[in-house]
Amino acid sequence: MASVKKVELGSDGLAAESGVMTVYSYDPETGLCTGASDEYLAQGVGIPANSTTNVPAACKSGKVCVFNDGEWVQVDDHRGETVYSTATLKPVEITLPGEYPEGTTPLKPATAFDVWSGKAWKTDVKAQQAAAVSDAVAKKSALIIEANSVTQAWQTQLLLSIITDVDRASLTRWMQYIQEVQATDESGAPDINWPEKPE
Repeated sequence: MASVKKVELGSDGLAAESGVMTVYSYDPETGLCTGASDEYLAQGVGIPANSTTNVPAACKSGKVCVFNDGEWVQVDDHRGETVYSTATLKPVEITLPGEYPEGTTPLKPATAFDVWSGKAWKTDVKAQQAAAVSDAVAKKSALIIEANSVTQAWQTQLLLSIITDVDRASLTRWMQYIQEVQATDESGAPDINWPEKPE
């Protein structure tokens, strides 16, 4: 089998004669090297789009080669890593090579109330406390609504003087429970000892 002639490009970027040339392809969006191939070039034809004859250097660990401004450069490769938005705390998966996106950090926030200080997450204790109090107020309201729905029939029976002694005792326990819930101070949230529901 005859060997195919290796060719070089002229100063105009075109093959001076027909033959094969090794080219290195790259992704047009990211510049990432996608591999090498031997391309047959007819006389007067240039190399395929998104390729170069420049040989990429072997990349160091944690780096990838990208073609940028006519040359291969090594950039950080964080693809597949998760970082966190310093504004929203939401996780962001890295899909492109390069530095971490601006406004992100690889440090995971410890709570939903963390604020980025520029170097580390700091928990906004006041916001955390305010949210806990708000949750406690909502829980208090839900417990009272639930207890009122349990006692509603008994209260009607009591008004009509048709309540049994057993139901009267249950109504009393539940009304005491409602009073205990109403007296619960939400300002100590999240450390609140809620009263136990009657059985």
